[in-house]
Amino acid sequence: MRDFVAIDFETANGARTSICSVGAVRVQKGEIVDTFYSLVRPTPAFFHPMNIAVHGIMPHDVKSAPTFDQVWTEGLQAFIGELPLVAHNKAFDESCLKKTLEFYALPPHIQGFYCTLLQSKRVLRDKLPNHRLPTVAAFCGYDLTQHHDALADAEACAYIALQLFQSTNP
Repeated sequence: MRDFVAIDFETANGARTSICSVGAVRVQKGEIVDTFYSLVRPTPAFFHPMNIAVHGIMPHDVKSAPTFDQVWTEGLQAFIGELPLVAHNKAFDESCLKKTLEFYALPPHIQGFYCTLLQSKRVLRDKLPNHRLPTVAAFCGYDLTQHHDALADAEACAYIALQLFQSTNP
């Protein structure tokens, strides 16, 4: 796979619609060509302390941020275009995207969604102590120093996808 968008969401609480940041990395012809990042005013609009502890985003950080429907229609949808999406643990990111698009009554326009977590388990099997994003990124030669920053995680995912999907079909 040489053309895709790697995507990552951070959430404010346990609700999949509570996206508070999104990072995306466009890959074309096997090269990273563009990035997208936005803070998002989540729905529901409360932050669980555990989520804050994970990503460090606070309620005041998103007070004047756009809602997801604005982020989607004013840039993210066009950024993705017709490309398939890739995420590390797509079960989480895909559900965030689908639930949030559904919440805002926006049509899901997704051209496939692939998972670097599942691919690392297939390809790397027993070569790693775990298949968490930082572990797989390090194995693939990428130094993920800002884990749980949506853009940094999306970039790590893109790098992993370029390594792990190069010889196989997703």
